[in-house]
Amino acid sequence: MLRTAWTHPLNPAAGLAPVRMMAAAAEMVERATAAYPKPAFGLLTTVIDGREVEVREELVHETPFCRLLHFEREVTREDPRVLIVAPLSGHHASLLRETVRELLPDHEVYITDWVDARLVPVSEGSFDLADYVDLVIAHLRALGPDVHILSVCQPAVPVLIATAVMAEQDDPAQPASMALISGPVDTRVNPSKVNQFARVHSLKSLDAMVVHRVPVGHPGSGRRVYPGVLQLWSFMSLDPHRHVDAHVGLFKDVVKGELESADKRRKFYDEYFAVMDLPAEFYLETVQHVFHRHSLPEGKMLHRGKRVRLDAIRRTALLTIEGGEDDITTPGQTQAAHGLLSSLPKSWKEHHLQEGAGHYGTFSGRRFREGIAPRLRAFFRTPR
Repeated sequence: MLRTAWTHPLNPAAGLAPVRMMAAAAEMVERATAAYPKPAFGLLTTVIDGREVEVREELVHETPFCRLLHFEREVTREDPRVLIVAPLSGHHASLLRETVRELLPDHEVYITDWVDARLVPVSEGSFDLADYVDLVIAHLRALGPDVHILSVCQPAVPVLIATAVMAEQDDPAQPASMALISGPVDTRVNPSKVNQFARVHSLKSLDAMVVHRVPVGHPGSGRRVYPGVLQLWSFMSLDPHRHVDAHVGLFKDVVKGELESADKRRKFYDEYFAVMDLPAEFYLETVQHVFHRHSLPEGKMLHRGKRVRLDAIRRTALLTIEGGEDDITTPGQTQAAHGLLSSLPKSWKEHHLQEGAGHYGTFSGRRFREGIAPRLRAFFRTPR
């Protein structure tokens, strides 16, 4: 109310420096305590062969915990089909908006749009790591053969498991290729602060510290979750000075009337602060297998009671991408997948290290657009 009153165009004092300062302070308080809604993808058009064409979001498949979306282009072309598996790690799938936008002109793009666990009634049951793997398999089978899969960050492990399970069954829908971006395949390699925090805390202590029940007033009331706001603060704690400086900059922009710069900062943090809760069982199992036991690289990963055999993967080409400045999934952790896929020919394996790119720079921003997106487009179109 205060910010609105102090910035209202009919307020004759709105342009005075002390009033602008009070308005900026009010906005800082408001943004620190606001609930940020799930952002839309907002991808209404793309450019194909120099012509702008319409894009429509189509719901392909829906479960209580995930919606499979297709960005349908108003054009008839035989382009590679790509399933993007978005991370289930606190942010909404729309964080990959730029990833989708860069692939749209040359691909049929699908994405996993995860549902906030606080919105899923307890009656719908649980959702654990095995359920995640089964869902990836179900999506691939629904799309049929010759689909390429792109994993961004956290899904690298379940995507590898799903591909191995399908390969061992000689499933015709096993992916034609697999691109893993900044995924924690082997967190023993070059451990980051995130890895070290997870490693020194037992599952029991994490359960006590970060797992909570959804409060009354939400559809998922009573469900055990890892709240997205806790994941957000863990991300921000890696570089707190950057975020403080950004908000100081926003304050100064508002005071000075630098509307364009202020709006750019607002848009970034509206997206960054929009978080979702994770099912507790999925979060705890991920910590256990990825950060504590290293089950996949150790060859001890089980899926539905059966050992996962990565050496069964023979028909799915592999591309791994890492950021040289990534402080969440540090360089080497994703590349470790190459040594685990022992049956795959070397000519079917590629690796790309994007110098200067942090974690988010491997799927959005200038370095992604100029250095990584072209590699993805070329990889998905390489005949094998």
